Amino acid sequence: MNVVKTGLRGGRQRAEWLLVAALLPAGALVGAEVQSVVVPAKAPETAAALADVAASPEFEGMIRREMESTVKSFNAADANGMATLFMEKGELVDENGNVYTGRAEIAAVFKAFFEKFPKAVMAMEVTSVRSIGDSLAVEEGVRQITAEEGAAEAQMRYVIVRDKVGDKWPIASYREFADDPAPTAQEMLEPLAFLVGDWVDESPEGHTAISYRWSEDGNYILGDYVLSVGGQPEAKSSQRIGWDPVEGVLRSWTFDSDGGFSHGEWTPIDNGWVAKTEATMPDASTASATVMFMVKDQDHFVVRSTDRIVAGGEEPDFELAIARKPPQPGTAAAATPAATPSAVPAAK
Repeated sequence: MNVVKTGLRGGRQRAEWLLVAALLPAGALVGAEVQSVVVPAKAPETAAALADVAASPEFEGMIRREMESTVKSFNAADANGMATLFMEKGELVDENGNVYTGRAEIAAVFKAFFEKFPKAVMAMEVTSVRSIGDSLAVEEGVRQITAEEGAAEAQMRYVIVRDKVGDKWPIASYREFADDPAPTAQEMLEPLAFLVGDWVDESPEGHTAISYRWSEDGNYILGDYVLSVGGQPEAKSSQRIGWDPVEGVLRSWTFDSDGGFSHGEWTPIDNGWVAKTEATMPDASTASATVMFMVKDQDHFVVRSTDRIVAGGEEPDFELAIARKPPQPGTAAAATPAATPSAVPAAK
């Protein structure tokens, strides 16, 4: 069972009625009395405690007992205890659709998991429970697992169908769905952390100084650069690099001191990144280019600009070798970032 998930994120899927239909004979739902309980969201550490809800004492007690038993068995790494929470022929379906049937098979799955993650801890949060008649309940909620202290939490949504047997409500079917929290903008920008610091390009044609830093809120990487060519006035630009959660891409916006601006969309490649850039010039003409950023090592990368079109005309390709600027004498050496760069100012 893939209990600890390491993907980016997943969506909530509601399948309780399909599960109920699979467990009941045809027509069993007709006229069935449905009792619904909504449990307010609680922090994981208080998930075993229930708020006052408008439900019968028996039903409320069932919810509390089953939650506490599940959390207790899991946190004790008790594979057999977890299996006994299921009916003899109950099933467990993980987020990948793998089906484990019967207590013996379910116990084996948990045993393998606990051997791999002996310090795993789980918390549960019930979001709603419905009783159907006197002997069937459908429970929805969120479970969170931490593989070990200090590790990231893996979050899943689940749907449980419970069947009453005596005074207990064992699990007839347990199904979980990926529900990892959406990554933050800062997490998605981490591959660009290499850029933070000061950079320089020295060439016969001119001198380019580049400086990058994190924004105070951590949601953007901000860049400033200055280009000096011959005796011409310095050209200055500022850049903001951020994460687009709708399109799922990294984007950059660059603003020039002469009134021009450009936009870039970044795609990772084997040894760096490639960006498709489009620019608007001060005279209302447009420009576009394909810019590749090839990483050499933590202190060097190469920028190569191709497919350059300016005001409808083709421009020659160019390449820049960028080096990290050494710290000034008497200052502390800059910390060495560990990620891969993905963006520098878009060439026009």
